[in-house]
Amino acid sequence: MPRNSNRKSANRQPASSVGRRAAPGAAACTAHLDTFARDNLPPRALWPDLIFELPELQYPERMNCAVELLDRALRLGWRDRVALRTPDGQCTYGQLLAQANRIARVLVEDMGLVPGNRVLLRGPNNPMMAACWFAVMKAGGIAVATMPLLRAKELTEIAGKARVTHALCDRRLAAELQAALPACPELRAVKYWYADEPDGLDASAAAKPGSFDNVDTAAEDVALIAFTSGTTGAPKGTMHFHRDVIAMCDCFPRSCLKPVPGDVFCGTPPLAFTFGLGGMLAFPLRYGASTVLIERLTPASLLEAIQKFRASICFTAPTFYRQMAQLARNHDLKSLKKCVSAGEALPDATRQLFKQATGIEIIDGIGSTEILHIFISHTPESVRRGATGYAIPGYRAMVVDETGLPCSPGHIGRLAVRGPTGCRYLADQRQTSYVASAGPARGWNITGDAYIMDDDGYYYFQARTDDMIVSAGYNISGPEVEGALLAHEAVAECGVVGAPDAERGQIVKAYVVLKPGYQRTEALAGLLQEHAKNVIAPYKYPRAIEFVDALPRTETGKLQRYRLRRPQ
Repeated sequence: MPRNSNRKSANRQPASSVGRRAAPGAAACTAHLDTFARDNLPPRALWPDLIFELPELQYPERMNCAVELLDRALRLGWRDRVALRTPDGQCTYGQLLAQANRIARVLVEDMGLVPGNRVLLRGPNNPMMAACWFAVMKAGGIAVATMPLLRAKELTEIAGKARVTHALCDRRLAAELQAALPACPELRAVKYWYADEPDGLDASAAAKPGSFDNVDTAAEDVALIAFTSGTTGAPKGTMHFHRDVIAMCDCFPRSCLKPVPGDVFCGTPPLAFTFGLGGMLAFPLRYGASTVLIERLTPASLLEAIQKFRASICFTAPTFYRQMAQLARNHDLKSLKKCVSAGEALPDATRQLFKQATGIEIIDGIGSTEILHIFISHTPESVRRGATGYAIPGYRAMVVDETGLPCSPGHIGRLAVRGPTGCRYLADQRQTSYVASAGPARGWNITGDAYIMDDDGYYYFQARTDDMIVSAGYNISGPEVEGALLAHEAVAECGVVGAPDAERGQIVKAYVVLKPGYQRTEALAGLLQEHAKNVIAPYKYPRAIEFVDALPRTETGKLQRYRLRRPQ
């Protein structure tokens, strides 16, 4: 994959860096000829307040995130450094850049893409998916990346809402996209990679030069529309700028992860998920490191990958860490230094189990698709048991009550956040549900998570605000009950929700997946209930326990509690 040419961005600084809202005429600077995204942003009055307090967050007004992440690497002398590692071989920064340039040429010269067009990307974690994402950025398009397991109905909904005009797809995932095409009249140009046909993306790209004149996008041009993963059953499109992609790289990894060029990243989150876009692609390339892209992983094969590639940084979900802890002794993990958990709350029982097995203190974090990546976390040295962490440099956080006023330490409220990134929904009335438009918290992102803050500024997750269980007047955190049950030797996984009850309003109900060798008996259910009473306040124990084969999860590993709450 070799070479490139690019335009340098103007080096002008924003007029103000704190609480900055772009001037009303800023849209005139856009590089987008197709203005759909700009036209469907929320009104500026409903945007969150943005803050750019750190020196590294003082960005120029014109910026293309692909130039910052990829073209810049060659200017820094990283052309021959390995960028991507796979079971089939590796790819240098120079090769990745050349391939992205060729695909950008295909998009523009063969497929008729103009800046601002939306490009649906459909593929697992592999080098072509990475190169296609960069190509869309370079050409001034807007990436709409989708999870590999999505079906035609879901693809149709996404393509329709984002008015997708182009698609690049792994040939092995073609069936569902082709089934969706008749209902997507605006999707006019499609190419498949890993395809044998002469007009496939591979052959088309191979015929192009490895250089490309990058589109000179504004820092506030939309770069991607990321759809939420559906834990609430209603995915939303979130719109992020070129500047946002770089800001996510200059906050969490810089302050908590502290990567160095020799690091090798690996993990499970898909590139279509913003957790994966950061951890599996943007973060390593921002810091001159490399990343391992493997299409399908299990806890066992992730451990094998860490051993084979000598990975030093791992990104995955709590469920994987729990299962990996049981298998860790069978693998050489000397290279592994840092592990990041996000996507859902990390139970302390899982943290301790993994630490006992590996000696590694997991870096917990909370982020959201709306805010792009992690905004509360900690370093391994600053962990506090039970806490997600503190607001990382670049972000501010507070816990607020229903009126938007800050809660005192120790009181449950809604988590509010602001920083250099924030929520902008695509043509969605729910914008004012996420960003406070009035009151004391005006301009803050209200995440939908219930938290407690202590006197030292550490934040303790309680539940999603719609997952709090109110039983006989008591507020009970489902994840807290899950953490108690997970500490029992028989429990592999569990999900806890409120179930309707005539007397108490709701009762705590646990859905439990048992480890091999344990039988689903009333006696074991009773033991689990007694165990919970001994670990947490007795009124919080699960009054009903149902044993199940598996829990409903999104493709990114998040527990879908709303499905557990549905009548069986």
